[in-house]
Amino acid sequence: MSLMNNLSTSMISSSSSTFLAPTSFNSSRTQSVSVPLKSINIVKCVATPQEQQNAYKTKVSRNANIAKLQAGYLFPEVARRRAAHLLKYPNAQVISLGIGDTTEPIPDVITSAMAKRSHALSTLEGYSGYGAEQGEKALRAALASTFYRNLGIEDDDIFVSDGAKCDISRLQVVFGSNVTMAVQDPSYPAYVDSSVIMGQTGQFQKDVEKYGNIEYMRCTPENGFFPDLSKVARTDIIFFCSPNNPTGAAATREQLTRLVKFAKDNGSIIVYDSAYAMYMSDDNPRSIFEIPGAKEVAIETASFSKYAGFTGVRLGWTVIPKQLLFSDGFPVAKDFNRIVCTCFNGASNIAQAGGLACLSPEGLEAMQEVIGFYKENTKIIVETFNSLGFKVYGGKNAPYVWVHFPGRNSWDVFSEILEKTHIVTTPGSGFGPGGEGFIRVSAFGHRENVLEACRRFKQLYN
Repeated sequence: MSLMNNLSTSMISSSSSTFLAPTSFNSSRTQSVSVPLKSINIVKCVATPQEQQNAYKTKVSRNANIAKLQAGYLFPEVARRRAAHLLKYPNAQVISLGIGDTTEPIPDVITSAMAKRSHALSTLEGYSGYGAEQGEKALRAALASTFYRNLGIEDDDIFVSDGAKCDISRLQVVFGSNVTMAVQDPSYPAYVDSSVIMGQTGQFQKDVEKYGNIEYMRCTPENGFFPDLSKVARTDIIFFCSPNNPTGAAATREQLTRLVKFAKDNGSIIVYDSAYAMYMSDDNPRSIFEIPGAKEVAIETASFSKYAGFTGVRLGWTVIPKQLLFSDGFPVAKDFNRIVCTCFNGASNIAQAGGLACLSPEGLEAMQEVIGFYKENTKIIVETFNSLGFKVYGGKNAPYVWVHFPGRNSWDVFSEILEKTHIVTTPGSGFGPGGEGFIRVSAFGHRENVLEACRRFKQLYN
């Protein structure tokens, strides 16, 4: 074992660097504060060759599918590089516009409902243990009436969960290893990584930065970030996110009609990720089930994470219509229910109380206010990069700004911005080969931090 530096700082503060100058932006929302840091003793554990040689090994083989994965999952890797940067610059005022984590407080009308439910658990009358794995009836009914009114979606088509990301993996367990899949390129990395883990893919092909047996549906500025379906091979499963993470593009009604027809013609199932539907500004569908025939070919996942600040609370839902059948006629929902009952004990009853409050008239109004705040952040970021002459996409229907750096390596741009401005972004190539040459800038941040970040961007690229 070797001992690294003993780092000790009294607080995160500004330095003489122009990029570290403190700001005085006024905001009615939460302000940045200096955060005292404890003295940190950092110990690096390194196994010597002798230790490695003598290490005890079991006789259990490693999952070969997990071994296919390239490096770490994208966002922990970004966090690792951020942590390394802070070791190098311990006094830096680092601004994180990378991982899409919400920053603004959960509205009081929602937390009050969770607090009330939490306190009730300490009483005989209010205590409850295990709940229904599919979610509480009142919440399922509220989701159906709020988001799927007049779309033919019934309460029992909805499965409440601890988030859309978790449900994506549960769906993969339902599909198994013998299916083929297509994914937008670029797209949220959980789709591809879960497919690799399930054994649906071949090996990673370094020359093209793709896994074998995955159909990458290229989405570019030239095609309006909607794939040319005439060039897409038939697959069993199609992952599709709109508004899209990371590009921010939202599919039109006509485009989604083509997608549903494509799935029907090929006998495929669409997994439609609508996690950002409430950010939609254009008159585009918020749900895939607005498209005629979608109930026969589509599943929809959604979440409270980016609407109500539930990234830590954890609450989402998945909709599987009764009309969706496997090739043998067996309902997909019944298999998903079996997986849910086997792998999951249901979402937290406290979180579900918060979800029900979200869907009250006051809760919906409060969520729209928070979403409006983040959309204003997005507008500020878009205007900044436009003023610097960059090609900028997204930002209107999603809390992400997709910035083009032609001919540049995405990780190099990420590193340049982090090193010179102390701002964390996300490299586009982390979302697939189609993201190379782009970075994603998240609008999730306190207003004063977003304004300061934009000042630093201007100073770097002017």
